[in-house]
Amino acid sequence: MGITVTKAEEAVDYFLNRVNLPQEVREIIEKASSITIPESRNHLLEISMGGKEDWFEIVYEVPGKGRVLEGTVAKCKNGLAVNFPEPYMRRREPDCLVVADEGETDKPRFKDRYGYDFDTLRKETFEWLKGQKLIVMPFMSGGEELGYPSLLIAPENAGFFATALADIQGFIPANEIPEGFTPRAIVYLAPPFRHTHFNGKQVVVHNRLKNLHELFSYNLYLGPSAKKGIYGVLLTIGEKEGWITAHASAVRVITPYDNILTIMHEGASGGGKSEMLEQIHREPDGRIKVAKNIVTGEEIYVDLKEACELQPITDDMALCHPALQQGKKLVIKDAEKGWFIRVDHINEYGTDPHFEKLCIYPPEPLIFLNIDGVPKSTCLIWEHIMDAPGKPCPNPRVIMPRRFMPNVVDEPVEVDIRSFGVRTPPTSREKPSYGIIGMVHLLPPALAWLWRLVAPRGHANPSIVGAEGLESEGVGSYWPFATGKMVTHANLLLEQIINTPGTRYILVPNQYIGVWKVGFMPEWIAREYLARRGSVRFRPDQITPARSSLLGYALNTLKINGNFIPKELLQVNRQPEVGDEGYDKGAQILNEFFKRELKKFLVPELNPLGRKIIETCLEDGTLEDYIKLLGDYR
Repeated sequence: MGITVTKAEEAVDYFLNRVNLPQEVREIIEKASSITIPESRNHLLEISMGGKEDWFEIVYEVPGKGRVLEGTVAKCKNGLAVNFPEPYMRRREPDCLVVADEGETDKPRFKDRYGYDFDTLRKETFEWLKGQKLIVMPFMSGGEELGYPSLLIAPENAGFFATALADIQGFIPANEIPEGFTPRAIVYLAPPFRHTHFNGKQVVVHNRLKNLHELFSYNLYLGPSAKKGIYGVLLTIGEKEGWITAHASAVRVITPYDNILTIMHEGASGGGKSEMLEQIHREPDGRIKVAKNIVTGEEIYVDLKEACELQPITDDMALCHPALQQGKKLVIKDAEKGWFIRVDHINEYGTDPHFEKLCIYPPEPLIFLNIDGVPKSTCLIWEHIMDAPGKPCPNPRVIMPRRFMPNVVDEPVEVDIRSFGVRTPPTSREKPSYGIIGMVHLLPPALAWLWRLVAPRGHANPSIVGAEGLESEGVGSYWPFATGKMVTHANLLLEQIINTPGTRYILVPNQYIGVWKVGFMPEWIAREYLARRGSVRFRPDQITPARSSLLGYALNTLKINGNFIPKELLQVNRQPEVGDEGYDKGAQILNEFFKRELKKFLVPELNPLGRKIIETCLEDGTLEDYIKLLGDYR
């Protein structure tokens, strides 16, 4: 059991004597009606149920609205199924982040958006917390070795939030808190305030004090706070220290012939990061369906008797800390202790047998979100909660502690290939769009940098509320979580690329290639193909400059285990339904998007080389122009 204490008990003094806190934060803990300091993960799971046996409702008294149900927790055989009555609360609000302090930022400031100083609301939040039973949980943002001391202060009935944060970032049990623990970040959770102050909207406020990053989460969905809010903390620290946390998954791929290749896959939400860690999906007969033509109904299959072994490294956040860097390749380490995995693509039994088995028979109970879990039943990850009759929630999640994942890699690793994923729509001559990206493109470093600056959110994004069309998630695809200046991150990304010339770059689509429905198959095929090749070095006859210079090189052929991928999946203009005409219109959409987004970076602080690269794009530069600036893909 953990330590549950009241103001009169010695454990409060024990905590306050071991942790260095500002006086106003000490007062929250001293005046709260009770505090709970978790002792173990089992204790956190107990707190999450609020003392109930199998069903718990998370309710708050809201002035003017009375008792408001914010969430429910069902105790299933394999974990806790957390759900929210409002469909809006089941996905992240893309514009929920605001900055309260006066430091440098390109993000909306609290006072500009809401018309008053945040200090007023900050005091109200502290007063509300003083009247609550609280969970107080120390943890390390970014991991034990390179991470930063942090603290969660939350109402006790939001125990699942603490458990989820503990699974994602780890936590320090009550009897292991080191003397002199000094938080660099504090997360304050106050769910009712979204109703009293923000018209029901998700809002996360970052208040960057001199030696403390305060994160105020005014909603119960943990995506913008426990997940991306902590990401924002790491990015803010990195801004000051000169490094980034990449928005990326990473996997060590071992071929049947024992060749090893490490791929780091970046991209906006929905760009295929978690999917890069999955085994390639197969049909019941073992074949792999690569693509289906949405016009003709034709299907393309390949046989792959033995897939590569996968050793996961990161799922979403990769520390690129200077303490790790040694040679010419980028070196990374996971910034998380657990992974916030979206399972919208798993909609029936047998889609991903390995992961499904892990979720049904986990070593310890898991936290599930937006999945229809019934008390005392087994929570099944393909049974998604319904947003409306016949409309499943597009953002079902499971939080998987990385220690549960088989073959997970804990040590720092060198990255051979950085891939970038883009959600693409169907594209044809009649309905041209930006779905002109072939199955694999090779990018020279200058273009790899530009793709990270614009970071398209893309088609039918399942993670974001109300996202449609071609929108940008900005620098590195992590801009929605950052608090500082875009140009700072643009420069950091460019310096990182310059300083790691041994790492190569590719671009892969997901969802559609022209009129072919492909899902996440391109990144799985690319992973298997490049691992077997051992590199991205190609002879001149194997590649050709893409028809759009923004796409670098296209492949002329792609053969995997004796199976040739049709050329129309490699070069989209070869599809009769698209042709040069449809392709060029799609390329124009992409060009206009790049130019619109890149103009934001043309400020005096931009790296001079970066300015030349952006100006090359604005002037419709050729592939050769980009190569002259920063070298070729090799």
